[in-house]
Amino acid sequence: MSIYSVSDITVKDAEAYKEYMALAAPLVEKFGGRYLVRGGQVTPGEGGWTPNRVVILEFPDDESMVAFRTSPEYAPVGEIRHKAADTKSFKVEGI
Repeated sequence: MSIYSVSDITVKDAEAYKEYMALAAPLVEKFGGRYLVRGGQVTPGEGGWTPNRVVILEFPDDESMVAFRTSPEYAPVGEIRHKAADTKSFKVEGI
């Protein structure tokens, strides 16, 4: 069953975040994931939630997503993201 990571991102350092995006994309692919949404215009809906930047990743299963997030290759890339942006995220199973 596919699993999705949904993130609301506030970029603090645009140049560092560009570096993160360039380094993260091939790793997402390596672990079987793909970007469904990567930025773009956000239009508020119900409830008053207005995310800054939305990123949605799809992985074939939870194991693939966990392998990506915990991989030694991603660790230094994740550190760049932590410095470049504030992120709120959750994962959800697909149907």
